[in-house]
Formats: sequence, structure tokens, C-alpha cells
Amino acid sequence: MKAAASAAGTIRAVTGSGVRRISLANPPLNVLTTEMLNELADAVNTVDADTHAKVLLLTGEGPRAFCAGVDVVDHTPDRVHEMIHAFARAVAAILDAKVPVVAALNGAALGGGFELALACDIVLARDGVSVGQPEIRLGVFPPVAAVLLPRLVGRQAALDLILTGRMIQAEEARALGLVAATFPADSFEERVDGYVHHLAGQSAPVLRLAKRAVNAGAERTLAQALREADRIYLEELMALHDSHEGLAAFMEKRLPAWRDA
Repeated sequence: MKAAASAAGTIRAVTGSGVRRISLANPPLNVLTTEMLNELADAVNTVDADTHAKVLLLTGEGPRAFCAGVDVVDHTPDRVHEMIHAFARAVAAILDAKVPVVAALNGAALGGGFELALACDIVLARDGVSVGQPEIRLGVFPPVAAVLLPRLVGRQAALDLILTGRMIQAEEARALGLVAATFPADSFEERVDGYVHHLAGQSAPVLRLAKRAVNAGAERTLAQALREADRIYLEELMALHDSHEGLAAFMEKRLPAWRDA
């Protein structure tokens, strides 16, 4: 297991059993600062080069919050440009990661904290946690959510969340498609670990190609997306040992031995 911490100690990264775990470590609410955002971007950007990491797990330390957003002082006129640039770097790093990125909402995810979760591929949440974009109450709006939410839930539901600033619980977020699964508080860590280690048990290059095919579909017309998914399948997936091994293992009723894992 490899562990590392940011210079300020507010971003912690640990790699073990195929999972890179990056934790926001500024309890009790894991409020983000501009420095933290830059360090988060740097930590995420190293994941694709980590040959031991198949999955990236993003979570927060402590039971109260995944992340309550960006420090209000960093929104002031003398700091806001630097903060927005740092936030964009962190979001771009998450969106551009080649490995699957899973957010584990161990507590509330508000404002910029929820925007970070929206940028992840899969969101898991503890039962009953609150999520939302309350920025409108401070006279601003969430720029990342303004782009991502309509793509995830449609224009009307996105506007409802952004314009009212209302909080919703994990169960409603799941109904909207913003959360993939919710787990009870007393087994949350165990269930999250089981989920991400299940992903890490798959072939590393196949995970990356599957994610790329899904992303390609979201960025193209239907016809273009289908052609690109076919191309990835035939030219890249079928060139891997693991694709043939997985099919053979299924037919031979045995567990696959991933060589490219």
C-alpha cells in the first residue's frame, strides 16, 4: 500500500488492492480552499500513471461531510479568479481521468463539494445525506453544476436545483439519477469498499476502454457514437488478451486470469 499527503496535509492519497483513495481531509466539513483544489488536481492527475490503480475513490474524512463547498473567503473579488481557475483544474482532472472515478458521499455534499461529485463517474452515498447547490442564496450560481446538471438530469430538474438552492437527500438524488446507490450508515465504508474492489477485480484496460466508449457516446451524435463504440470494441478491445480470456473463462466455467490487469 502506498500513501501520500499534500503539503498542507488536507489531501490524502492511498493506493492499495487496485484502488487509489483520495480523501478531502479538512474536517469537520472538508471545506475546500484554493490551495486544496490545486493539490486535489495534482493528486488526481497522477492516478493514470499509477500502474497499481484501476479505480479512483474520492471521499471526505469525518462523519459530517463529504465536502461543504469552497471557503467563502475565496469567493471575494481579490481571490475569486484564482479560485475558479483552481476549481476548473480539479474538475477537469476528474473528468479526464482514464480510470473510473467513484465518489463516496460519507456526509453532506454541498456547493462545490456536490459539483466535485457530479464530475465523478459513479456516486455512492450514505443513507440520508444532504446534497445540493445552495449558491443562489449567496447571490451567485454554481458554474460547474450549470453545465453538468442539465446533462445528467435534464434542463428542468437542473434549474429546479440551481434556482431554488434547495437541499435534497440521497434517496431523491438517486431517483434523479445523480446517485448510483445508497448504503446504510453502519455499513457504508464496508459497502463502498466492496463496490470499488469489485471494480478493481476487473481487467484494467477493459475498464478504461469501457469508460472511454461511454464517454464517446455522450459527446457524439447517436450514429457517430455507435460507430466509435464499435471501433473501440473491434480495434482496441479485441486486441487485448483479457477480452479473449474473459470469454474463454466463462465458457470453461472458471474464473478469468487477467493478464493485463
